[in-house]
Amino acid sequence: MLKAPAFDPELIKSDFPIFNRKVRGNNRLIYLDSAATSQKPKSVIAAEAKFYELMNGAANRGAHLLAEEASLAYEQARERVAKFINAKSQEVIFTKSATESLNGLAYSLGNPDSKIHLNAGDEIVVSEMEHHANLIPWQQLAKRTGAKLRWIEVDKTGELNLDGIDKLINSKTKVVALTHQSNVLGTIPPIEKLNKIAKANGTLFILDACQSAPHFPIDVQKLDVDAIVFSGHKIFGPTGIGVLWAKEELLEKLEPFIFGGSMIDDVSMDKATWAQLPRKFEAGVPNMAQAVGLAAALDYVDQLGMQNIEAHELSLTEQFLSEVSHLNEVSVVGPTEMKSRGSVVSFTISGIHPHDAGQVLDQYGIAVRTGHHCAWPLMRKLNLVGTVRASFAAYNTKQDIDDLIKGIISVQEYFRVG
Repeated sequence: MLKAPAFDPELIKSDFPIFNRKVRGNNRLIYLDSAATSQKPKSVIAAEAKFYELMNGAANRGAHLLAEEASLAYEQARERVAKFINAKSQEVIFTKSATESLNGLAYSLGNPDSKIHLNAGDEIVVSEMEHHANLIPWQQLAKRTGAKLRWIEVDKTGELNLDGIDKLINSKTKVVALTHQSNVLGTIPPIEKLNKIAKANGTLFILDACQSAPHFPIDVQKLDVDAIVFSGHKIFGPTGIGVLWAKEELLEKLEPFIFGGSMIDDVSMDKATWAQLPRKFEAGVPNMAQAVGLAAALDYVDQLGMQNIEAHELSLTEQFLSEVSHLNEVSVVGPTEMKSRGSVVSFTISGIHPHDAGQVLDQYGIAVRTGHHCAWPLMRKLNLVGTVRASFAAYNTKQDIDDLIKGIISVQEYFRVG
């Protein structure tokens, strides 16, 4: 098995107040749904509370002390995110979610006033494993502009089928938008290879990093893609905060996607001009406390060490894949080997609907995700109504995996299958 560095998940678990509670049947909480949203450490909760208690003012507005302190805290949070992904701070745009970030990019790329925009006959490439948030905005962009949406198929092993990829991504392709790690399968696509093909065709490459940024290092300089998005709430941070990073030259060419206060340079009754980056894309009073909470979350991640987190989570994934392989009538959906995969595992139990399995597991305090995981096209391709999904984080332990395996056996016993 993979050997994780010195890493004490039980000690880490003590940083998260929610694990002090008992759940159904007075069971301990075994939280295996971090791909949906992660739990929050005390330091993040305290940072957000401190903002409201001591410096709550409107950032980038007003000359009084609270406004100055709020502005400083907000911009320091931006610098913290920039450091986390190795970017320039003016390239970091705060949004309310990764979903808003992707919708914003698609909207701006459909605006004919943007210096880069799509027209009829252009093509957009996604994959069959995309979350709806990285599919529907591009569907709608194609619909608005007359562009054509095309996609990379998924094979039966849960990998992208790259046969004919050099023809799929061609001179007509203006955008490639792909997940960095599937939220259903755990698959990590060959981003470097696909980005090379995109670059050879002058194509923008946009990366949905929601399932990667919390789990392994992200360096936008090394990735050399044009834009990435991720959410704060999946990386131990608050809800209501998302990140859009894009290369400065791209952001300069795009028109804003939200309009209002703070994003303007000058306004008259019949026209307006935009502020410099990053404020050009941040209309309205910003989500200041959430940004401060996200900065605290990134501090916490750095304290643990992202390489340590990655190694620990992969060790748990390998443990689960090994143990579940010995169970009858339980099938992993997606890669069953550790190559090119992360710490998200979906599975089915023969004869049992995923929702029913999830409800029984919940009786033992085991929280998993069930259903289509906002990936209907993938489910249809795999001929599934849904899956049970377990996703691992720094606070999960080997005992959690053992208890999940016992829980699956209990599900089979309850329904008398397997």
